[in-house]
Amino acid sequence: MNEGRRAVTPAPTGWNTWDVRTHTGMNRLPHGPRVRFGVLGPEGPVLDGFTWRDGLERLGPHTVDGSYAEVTVRAGGHRLRLEFAGGPGDVLDALAESTGAIVLSVEGLDDIEQQTDLAATVGAGGIRWTVVTSTPGRRIEGPATALVLAFDTEADVDLRIAPAASAPRRGAALHRCAAPPRGAASHNGAAAERRHRAARAAERTSLRSSGWLGDAADALTRAVTWNTVYAPDIGRVLTPTSRDFVCAERKGFYGTWALHAWDTFFTGLTASAVDRDYARGIFRQILPYADEAGMIPNRVSDDRGRTGDRSQPPVGALTVYQAYLAGGLSPGTRDTALLDTTFPALLAWHDWWPRARRGPHGLLAWGSDPVAGDPASATLDRARRESGLDDSPMYDEARYDPATRTMDLADVGLNALHIADAEALADIAGLLGERTTADRLHAEAAAAGAAADRLLWDDERGGYRNLTSAGTHDPHVSPTMLYALLGGLPDPDRAATTAADLLRPEVLGGVRPLPSVARDDPGFAATYWRGRIWAPMAYLAVRGLRRYGLTGLCRPVVGDLLRLFLHEWHEHGHVRENYPAVDGENLTSFRKRSDGLMAWGGLLAYLAFGELADARPDGWRFAHPGEPAELCNLPLGEGRLDVRAADRLTVRLEGRVLLDMAPGVVVRGYRRTARCVTGTAEGVGDLLVTPPGGGPPVPVDVGGAPRSFAFGPHGAGDVQEGSGV
Repeated sequence: MNEGRRAVTPAPTGWNTWDVRTHTGMNRLPHGPRVRFGVLGPEGPVLDGFTWRDGLERLGPHTVDGSYAEVTVRAGGHRLRLEFAGGPGDVLDALAESTGAIVLSVEGLDDIEQQTDLAATVGAGGIRWTVVTSTPGRRIEGPATALVLAFDTEADVDLRIAPAASAPRRGAALHRCAAPPRGAASHNGAAAERRHRAARAAERTSLRSSGWLGDAADALTRAVTWNTVYAPDIGRVLTPTSRDFVCAERKGFYGTWALHAWDTFFTGLTASAVDRDYARGIFRQILPYADEAGMIPNRVSDDRGRTGDRSQPPVGALTVYQAYLAGGLSPGTRDTALLDTTFPALLAWHDWWPRARRGPHGLLAWGSDPVAGDPASATLDRARRESGLDDSPMYDEARYDPATRTMDLADVGLNALHIADAEALADIAGLLGERTTADRLHAEAAAAGAAADRLLWDDERGGYRNLTSAGTHDPHVSPTMLYALLGGLPDPDRAATTAADLLRPEVLGGVRPLPSVARDDPGFAATYWRGRIWAPMAYLAVRGLRRYGLTGLCRPVVGDLLRLFLHEWHEHGHVRENYPAVDGENLTSFRKRSDGLMAWGGLLAYLAFGELADARPDGWRFAHPGEPAELCNLPLGEGRLDVRAADRLTVRLEGRVLLDMAPGVVVRGYRRTARCVTGTAEGVGDLLVTPPGGGPPVPVDVGGAPRSFAFGPHGAGDVQEGSGV
């Protein structure tokens, strides 16, 4: 499927919640009015604020295109719940429910023509708009470019804004209709009818989970969709990992938008479980900011520009390739446009690292280049920031070497990530027909892996450690030591021993696993990168465990991380920037430095999804997680995939059963085309495989050694013993 010409999703048109300054309204793009709701407090309207640190209570469902969104806030002692039906087109319908008096502000107007206490006509973006409410409102003082209405009673308010030609007649009220039957919409009740349809449509088509997974899918989705914003200065829709973090008006650190390198790639990966086009658009947001040498910057923002001295961890090819694999059951149905549009920039970035960051012993090290007019460049602090682990104890004793422009410390994490990056890029190059490039990358990965394994292995401690320029191994331990498995450095026996040693409770294990530094490390402080649990670190470490098939170690870690994720979601409605590594710590206050809704926190949910369904280079792995669970509406090129674990595990595509298996069976390497279904089954129990032609399910006897299977469109095929994958 050639999707190279498809437009980036979402496009900056229609109604959506993309004004970075507020969660309590919608604006019509690219030009049009902005709508906000608030409450009437003792000193007047309360329309601003509503951040995680000030009144934002819970963000509800939110579709990618803005056709449905829901939010609840508190202000002036009152609770305000809002529903929006926006999306493509020009009509916005909204509902405001509150325990106090509601305030509506329609902004960005050229002129205002008040008609009645139920309707007004305004001009914005060269269009005449009619604003109609179900409850009488009185105009109160506001900016000259805004229509501000107060509703003195505690009645709910229905709102419709539409171009004058398509809106209800002037003065006609909108009457509420909680769930009207299909076809019953008219001017009276049209707003409620549209919201109802949008809510039901969102429920049917959105990523959904239950059972052991809880509502992790819903949390992951909201953490991406609610963080999408519009940047008017560049005319683009962006998805920073957190809108609170990037907006000064929301007590953030930038003007109105900022993108960070590895944040963007991890956000794109989580978005790939929501919508393939959406994810592709996110992955491509940071790529245009690479410099001529190929370096993708640590950060670019509207008010502070681009970081010309440093990059961030090379996770681009890893995340893009994973999103590609998860986009279909075979290469023919996956998103080739994602690879086509990202590969050149990702390859240039990969090749930049060995040119710019050769450190001790010829290995890679984090660094910072000198930049004229930037006295903080070419310093240890900036090199630490390139690692993404800003205050990690691993770098407390490091020094900056101006000769190499790097730390005097060869880093296990960086070297392993760069090797894994080469492997992913090699596979992508092969898919794109770039055979010479693929061969070059495979050879480089093999050579770099052998050197890193030899130099970074510490015989005395029996594990991988960072290496100083003096040739001694640094004692600090973090989950980056498990990245060695992600890069394929050890043999299987060493990998198993290393992982088991690191995952002891006093090191990186326990019921709150994978803190950002080992618990027995002198630098452990359970703060920020000095001990908190970070989803990006956990994701990369678990990917390493899965590469070696260390299920016995991996599954408990993933389960504990999922419980932590769901606890924060249920308790606070948060998908966190980082998670507490000690019992009883509350991270909701600003000084704790853990943003309340950060897209990359959804990686903990994404890891848990992989226990049921995980796309890998050799094909999909399907397995029962040991507890009842459901994961529905995974977006594939073939349609929506549902995986349900109960007394059996079933895999369905658009409602049709593909696999039906006993809980003790694991299917690996599953691929499905129009002509063939192949895979390998292992474990104990029975397995039914549906051939591609729609014939009756074919039984596969699973027991003892792994059994490979292959079936054609009519079920004809063979089953034979094979090696495990």
